[in-house]
Amino acid sequence: MNTSHYIASCRICQNKTLVPFFDLGHHPLANSLIKNLDKKEFFFPLCLCWCNACKVVQLNYTVDPKILFSNYFWVTGTSQTAKDFSFKFYQKLIKRSVNSSKNFVLEIASNDGTFLRPFIKNGYKVMGVDPAKNVVEIAQKNNIPTICGFWNKSFAIKFKKKYGLAQIIFARNVLPHVNDIHGFIDGAVYCLSDDGILAIEAHYAGNILDGLHYDSIYHEHLFYFTLKSLEGLFNKFNLFIFDIEPSPISGGAIIVYAKKKKVAENNNLKKYRNYELKNKINSFLSWKKFANNAFRHKKELINLMKNIPNKENNLIGWGASARSSTLLNFCKIDSKIIPVIADQNFLKHKHFTAGSHILIDSPDSVMKRKPKFVIILAWNFTKEIIGILKNKYKYSGKYIIPLPNKPKIQLK
Repeated sequence: MNTSHYIASCRICQNKTLVPFFDLGHHPLANSLIKNLDKKEFFFPLCLCWCNACKVVQLNYTVDPKILFSNYFWVTGTSQTAKDFSFKFYQKLIKRSVNSSKNFVLEIASNDGTFLRPFIKNGYKVMGVDPAKNVVEIAQKNNIPTICGFWNKSFAIKFKKKYGLAQIIFARNVLPHVNDIHGFIDGAVYCLSDDGILAIEAHYAGNILDGLHYDSIYHEHLFYFTLKSLEGLFNKFNLFIFDIEPSPISGGAIIVYAKKKKVAENNNLKKYRNYELKNKINSFLSWKKFANNAFRHKKELINLMKNIPNKENNLIGWGASARSSTLLNFCKIDSKIIPVIADQNFLKHKHFTAGSHILIDSPDSVMKRKPKFVIILAWNFTKEIIGILKNKYKYSGKYIIPLPNKPKIQLK
């Protein structure tokens, strides 16, 4: 299956000295859930490398994006945390942009349109663009204006001709997914008005290092950005970051705000730059240590799981997230250890996890097993999940929290 290729140079600066440092082996695609266990699965190399020129960390293999994103299982609206944050995100953007209800708002990789809803509610003209046909159909059924396509410069040219310039463009949790990253940014700049604002959200490499988020490494995530590497990329297109702040998504993300011309910088930028310098976030040695710690964590989690009393219906998983695929396959945890995973996303029900072959079902069905242990695989939503388990299912058992950092068992 010739759908992946090795990269010989950095995707951002074309430097040919890429230093591999964390080989996780061959993994299935994180969202390639299967309905039939007899179906043949395909596995691809999963390895991080570091560019010694622009310092960006990235995968050294690229999988065809049409396979990764044309049909997608993640739906933003299934997370209450995401829905709550959508209104805060709206306020953050409006606060920093030209304040006009006539503004045209474009979201790239808009998924089901959850983050466009607050703009629609407040009278803004909006348009979403997403490559996943099945998710676009969900958005359209919910009256969120959305078109299907992969965002790049050629798509942007057609978009601008039909819809005009946007005063606000945002892209959440998508830039790290993009192989043609120059075409993505160039297209965004092309469709952004001169006084417009571009907001990019991305899982932050500083949080990944600090919390040992190695489960964030999967084939969709080609890049692991710092502020330094984002500024280097943006500046190539005469985009200038003027503000940065944390986001609660992905267990620790950042949102950067940029314009086509230099404006006064927020003090947050200085704080992040100092943090990255002090903690050597862009250093190869920091990332090499991260890889070593991931292998140690693997042993710790396996040992913890072995000590769970092995009785029928004793343990279930919660959250068949893409990141859980990396955790399960890297740690060799399968259906013999976790028989079933509860997930609120109906698109995943009655499927099996890629590689590890664990059944995914609805929370109502899974909780009939009355488990004594729940391993929260979507640990970045731990607070939300524990709230659901306690309030809806009156669960009083123990929780296994695999990350961040050391795996642990907690009572509440």
